[in-house]
Amino acid sequence: MATSISDIALTPAAAARVATIAERQNKPAILRLSVEGGGCSGFQYRFGLADGPAEDDVIAETDGVRLVVDSISLDLVRGAEVDYVESLGGAAFRVTNPNAASGCGCGTSFAI
Repeated sequence: MATSISDIALTPAAAARVATIAERQNKPAILRLSVEGGGCSGFQYRFGLADGPAEDDVIAETDGVRLVVDSISLDLVRGAEVDYVESLGGAAFRVTNPNAASGCGCGTSFAI
């Protein structure tokens, strides 16, 4: 299992939100980020709570909360930061991805 803080980052706001959700669902505070084909821009982000890291996951930890990303998805989000933002339009996890050439208005899909 590889661990590299420089490959991906989880902000304190995102870590706090994951901890709250995990506590409510009685699960470990582990957020899985994966990338799938689809969405309006070609690729889309998927978030979900994980029971534990997989063998090929890269792990970033902030305030005791872990963000795990599989090795295939990592190639598309390397250097990214996962944040949790609240605005008038709603609240959501947001990925700031330096690899994305373009993205959709809602921030859930991107193109390379």
